[in-house]
Amino acid sequence: MFAVNSLLVVLSTESAGLPDALRQALGGAVDFSALGRATPRTLRSQAEALGSREIVVFMPQPVEELLDALAAGCGVLPCPLSLVSGPLAPDLHEKLAALGVNAWMAVESLDARSLDALLGRARARWARESALRTELDALRTRFDERKWIDRAKGLLMSARGIGEDEAFGLLRGAAMHANLRLGEVSRSVIEASRWADAINRAGQLRMLSQRLVRLAAQALAGIDAKRARVLRTQSTERVQDNFVHLASLELDEAGAQGLGHARAAWNALEAALAARMSPQAMAEIDVRAEALLLAAEVLTGALETSGARRALRIVNICGRQRMRAQRLAKDALLAATLSASASRERLAPIMGEFEAALLELDQAPLSSPEIRAALASARDEWLRLVRGVREIDSAEGRAALVRSSDALVETFDQLTASYEHSLQVLMS
Repeated sequence: MFAVNSLLVVLSTESAGLPDALRQALGGAVDFSALGRATPRTLRSQAEALGSREIVVFMPQPVEELLDALAAGCGVLPCPLSLVSGPLAPDLHEKLAALGVNAWMAVESLDARSLDALLGRARARWARESALRTELDALRTRFDERKWIDRAKGLLMSARGIGEDEAFGLLRGAAMHANLRLGEVSRSVIEASRWADAINRAGQLRMLSQRLVRLAAQALAGIDAKRARVLRTQSTERVQDNFVHLASLELDEAGAQGLGHARAAWNALEAALAARMSPQAMAEIDVRAEALLLAAEVLTGALETSGARRALRIVNICGRQRMRAQRLAKDALLAATLSASASRERLAPIMGEFEAALLELDQAPLSSPEIRAALASARDEWLRLVRGVREIDSAEGRAALVRSSDALVETFDQLTASYEHSLQVLMS
């Protein structure tokens, strides 16, 4: 006797009665009132809902609806499936087998003994195919993990300057500590690196928005105008390269929306920079740069949230210091050359923010001799930048301001990269 609903019978329509040939073949082996029934359209949902252990499709002429239903499952069914039908063309036999039909018999041969044999063949073939699928899935998983492990090892070796054995030891130790598969940890390392790089690049947009205004103001004031033009070209190329890279990532909705707003803000700033330089043009450039700064800040925050790793915050904090150095230099130049009162009022708050962030970086647990040396160098250069701000009314002060702001960008570029590749960020 079949258990309740263990056998699912699939007929052409919902109103079709149980065929006499199938009823006689089942005989006393099943309680017909408890028999599970379905049509091709409801085959899979009924099998899963009823917990069926076997499926028998009774169709003298298999219809396209059956082929479509089987194709939707990509040839994988939750239990063995047998087909009872009229004669089939050889190509249809192959198609049905590929779609998950485990056994077939002619309707005119149907009786209790042949049905029992049919179901037995279907069970045996389904079990064999299930075992092969499980083995194939395991092989694919191991192969996929091997690729992630090799990539993670290469990343650690490059970022930390260590050998292959040491890199593998770090991954294995992290996997044991977190009770995760080695492949899962390796994939996490790659993803952490990807998010850290994305945050770094989005953070560069903040800095570049302010740097481009500073360079425009520098050129307008005649302060090393030739170098200002070269740096403006380089900065523009850097902005465009970062947008191309960020657009290549699989961002979530917030990240994609933030990237779109940042790109629109950049287009407006780029148009303003193309205008003939004048005090009025400078004011427009500054407004457009502020819009890009705000959009890049939103984008960077969205990427940090998407990364879902607390250690990524330090990359964002460090990267923001580049922007502050450029913003301070820009506002000091605008205040001195254009008597921009709003720029002058921002000087003290920006200096306070820079100092607070520098203190936070000094106290952060993510440290190394390389990072500590770079932080000490940044503090020295910061003091020179502040001195340049205070002496902005002199040519020497303005020249020192420009030099120190550029030096700080280079220093914090290196520091951001160091945090980005630190073990705490990669292994977080």
